[in-house]
Amino acid sequence: QVQLVESGGGLVQTGGSLRLSCTASERTFSTNTMGWFRQTPGKEREFVAAITWRSGATYYADSVKGRFTASRDNAKSTVYLQMDSLKPEDTAVYYCATTTIPASLARARTQYPYWGQGTQVTVSS
Repeated sequence: QVQLVESGGGLVQTGGSLRLSCTASERTFSTNTMGWFRQTPGKEREFVAAITWRSGATYYADSVKGRFTASRDNAKSTVYLQMDSLKPEDTAVYYCATTTIPASLARARTQYPYWGQGTQVTVSS
């Protein structure tokens, strides 16, 4: 069973940057895709970004495109989410997840069977 451990959340001012990390307990080439989601109280968990292990191809939600960058280090079984130009509306608990579904198709939380524990990101105005 794949285990995912996240780190890197915290408090930052508007316009600042944070980098989240998500390390898998084993190399997950068999799962194809690593995704990033976020959730605020009372709202659905929403797709943020996805990246393929093999090619590094990335896909983003429109709300973060141009500000967030997903990347991966296969040797470390780790994916990253670099978040720049942060806004108060980016405040949420951020989760990483993994799936066998190709990244180009994997935007729904129900498509991901394995999840990290989540890390809080707070952007102050």
